Amino acid sequence: MQPNAVAIALSRFEWAFKRSGRYLNASEACSPGMEVEDARDDLEQAVLRLPSGAQRDLGRLIARIDAEFERRTLPEPHHIELAVFGWWWTRTRER
Repeated sequence: MQPNAVAIALSRFEWAFKRSGRYLNASEACSPGMEVEDARDDLEQAVLRLPSGAQRDLGRLIARIDAEFERRTLPEPHHIELAVFGWWWTRTRER
């Protein structure tokens, strides 16, 4: 992982969640590799590499992020094959 990967990933979610509206806006999606789904991938990798105490701490934060992400996105049945990369890839934003 790159230095500050967790901080960068968290800042992407903070930016996305500060946007107004019930759903995340698809038109505000960043370029590939910079989207919140990519940030969630980074968090998943980080939590697997941390010692158990830090895993629990980051895991609690990830659980809150996941709940908000799920609340602000919709299921996308056409992307179900992406579930192998993480459930967050099977969600879509408002169009």
